[in-house]
Amino acid sequence: QPSEDTPVRYKGVIWIRIGARKAEANTEEERILTEKGQIHSSSFDGRPCREATIDDIDVELFKNEYLPKAVSPATLAKDRRTTIQQMASLRLFDTRFNCPTYAGILLLGNDPQYFIPGAYIQYVKFAGMTRATKVLKENRFKGNLISMLKELEYFIKYSIENKRPEFVSVLREEPRINYPWEAIRELAMNAVMHRAYNGNNSPIKFYEYSDRIEIDNPGNLYGKVNLENFPNETDYRNPNIAEIMLNLGYVNRFGSGVNTVSTLLEENKSNPAEFLLGDYTTFKVIVQNADVIESGTNDTAKSHNVIVNSNETGTNDDEAGTNNNGVGTNSGTNNDAQRKIAIIEMMKHNKRVSVTQISKSLNIPRRTLFRIIDILKSENRIKRVGDLKSGTWEVIE
Repeated sequence: QPSEDTPVRYKGVIWIRIGARKAEANTEEERILTEKGQIHSSSFDGRPCREATIDDIDVELFKNEYLPKAVSPATLAKDRRTTIQQMASLRLFDTRFNCPTYAGILLLGNDPQYFIPGAYIQYVKFAGMTRATKVLKENRFKGNLISMLKELEYFIKYSIENKRPEFVSVLREEPRINYPWEAIRELAMNAVMHRAYNGNNSPIKFYEYSDRIEIDNPGNLYGKVNLENFPNETDYRNPNIAEIMLNLGYVNRFGSGVNTVSTLLEENKSNPAEFLLGDYTTFKVIVQNADVIESGTNDTAKSHNVIVNSNETGTNDDEAGTNNNGVGTNSGTNNDAQRKIAIIEMMKHNKRVSVTQISKSLNIPRRTLFRIIDILKSENRIKRVGDLKSGTWEVIE
């Protein structure tokens, strides 16, 4: 059948059929087909979900919950269109194929995960700093966006943020907060808004460790946004979902999410959020527990993406925190050995991590850091691919 996603290649050749004639497309015909395809092209969330029908979405939820938030009361009072026409005007239904769009399925679907299996959030709370430790709590946030985002927001506000009184003076105490819930909420909502929904069955991973929270969602930087201009540039993989979340009140202003998070963390005296963008298949952000920062029991653990020791039993002196620099009762060789492990772990998790970031995160003087890196290179445990400014680290297993 004729395709709207033109040009279509078969074994590397573009074929056209005009009337009874079938032939290989010439350069001009290929250009015309390309322009035709661009007219019909749209983001994934705006495409028709052809396996679905109107019965797969909750029409009452649309009329009672979403429509009043997306359209002004004055406009609705004059509107005489059918519900399907109203949904189509909001890019939630495709009248050409008489089916919901993927945005419509995500927003209003009775079972969105049937059509988009990875469209949920997996929350796990671990007892320690690695996934090898005991799981304390787990949850799966799924369903349509209206119900899922309400549940997620409530959970973050009342289950993630913990306050405790902190002594300031004899007559005054101030609340100490591990994670400001508004910052975690903003990061979670951004993950839902920007993730890659097409061709990826992996959920958004929302993992809470003893020292940090990691939010990992499929799909890295998109469109005009790159490593150089992030977070000052904005582009949208899912423009319809972005508009939906704006109408529902889960995002306030396009493009301000990262700056909002930075402000909230700074006000809470937390470390800045760390964005790991080295892997082009995923977007990961790490926020450290402010209680861990305050306690100062292990400065090495202040690095968001460093696992100092996976031994959770506490029998190792290095893990016991006998020295604030992460050094046990021994010095010299043992200290360097610990630092080597931490440096390698940072490079594993972010191959683009800079010397400045490593030095700051691990509290290692730059001169000492360069010395240890040279030793690691001579031991054939790491190597640098490219120059110091734009290259990457490669850890040799």
